[in-house]
Amino acid sequence: MNTRSRGFTLIELLVALFITAIVFALGYGVINQALNGRESIQSHQDRLTEVQTAVRVLTQDFSQLAARPVRDSLGTSYLPAIISVQGQSSVVVDGSSAPAVISASAADSAADDTAGSDMVLFTRAGWANPAGVQRPELERVSYRVVNGTLRRLHTPVLDGTEATLPMRRDLLTHIKAVSFRFLDANHQWNTQWPPLGTTSLRTRPLAVEVTLDLTDWGRIIRVIEVPA
Repeated sequence: MNTRSRGFTLIELLVALFITAIVFALGYGVINQALNGRESIQSHQDRLTEVQTAVRVLTQDFSQLAARPVRDSLGTSYLPAIISVQGQSSVVVDGSSAPAVISASAADSAADDTAGSDMVLFTRAGWANPAGVQRPELERVSYRVVNGTLRRLHTPVLDGTEATLPMRRDLLTHIKAVSFRFLDANHQWNTQWPPLGTTSLRTRPLAVEVTLDLTDWGRIIRVIEVPA
């Protein structure tokens, strides 16, 4: 007895399509979740790298503090090897009153309306010179916070003028606050440097405490020893 070949009914096709749609939906959800997880992990990794790099640069800078004063931008007096007067208005330098927080340069401030004030300014040794450029291994470095970003500035010469433009590097974003403390020879912490009553322009702290308040990671405190 011959039987005719028989195809799928409409209901069977609909059931197959329904099952296929469910499988695709489940598969898409798993893939989408995996992609979102990968993006989240990459974002956290990028943030971790940013924070680690900023702390490493700060550590390298302060551990290379050099006892080398510099002339001010007008060339009329000398500034201490390291200056940080947080919350103060002036500091006595060579018998005259100089700005406590020194801007990188007048041209820099004029070119960048968002530029903040330097929180700390110092001479640093060990400036790498792999290209063999004719310049000293010392550099003048400063730190400031601009629009929630920790910015590092350094000048190509130590005894700069008003025309000397700094080089910028934005180190760390999402900054709420940054503060520095300095350990003096009496093992007392100071929020300004040089300490009150100090006349030497070459005085360096024994250690520097850096406190970073981040909007996402909270507070990070690093104590950096300054070699004698």
